[in-house]
Amino acid sequence: MTKGKFITLEGMDGAGKSTHVAWIPAFLQARGVKVCLTREPGGTPVGERLRELMLDKAQKLHAETEALLMFAARREHLDKVILPALDAGSWVVCDRFTDATFAYQSGGSGLPWERIAALEAWVQGDLQPDLTLYFDVPSEVGKARTQAVREPDRFELEGRAFFDRVREGYLRRAHDDMRRMRIIDGTAALAEVKQSVENIILSNCF
Repeated sequence: MTKGKFITLEGMDGAGKSTHVAWIPAFLQARGVKVCLTREPGGTPVGERLRELMLDKAQKLHAETEALLMFAARREHLDKVILPALDAGSWVVCDRFTDATFAYQSGGSGLPWERIAALEAWVQGDLQPDLTLYFDVPSEVGKARTQAVREPDRFELEGRAFFDRVREGYLRRAHDDMRRMRIIDGTAALAEVKQSVENIILSNCF
């Protein structure tokens, strides 16, 4: 059986990531692909409980605690969902993965990059997504879009400087692995962004 492909979508809140997560599975299924759609943090009962804890506005977690919880949830996610789906030949489409931990906990919160890399190597080994779509927008655009549609979670309450650093973290990660991670202009018209996503998936995964 052919192993499935692993596609992740990244970007700060308001970048348009969730809009595209919603239609990509149907796009792939129309091409005969079996798809497992999931998210991080989350994807398993343990992961979803940890997600609630990490996004709770009443909590004030240390950045190291956040990173360790993220990777604890990720280990369960890999074991219970991602790896079994890939081994069964399904394609996994995941709303955020380890790039987000580099961006938020290292870029945003200031943990050493190498510390996140060590956790990545421990939890994932050599596993990386086959393709990552990073939706890039200026921090003020993401924040304005998010505030227009919902109440902010704990991370979304952070200020512009935090999200400027998150963006820098994402861009650093993208430039470190330009073969895997494709930068998409999240400020472009929706139809244009969708066409870019389709073209990237078709040219890199089929």
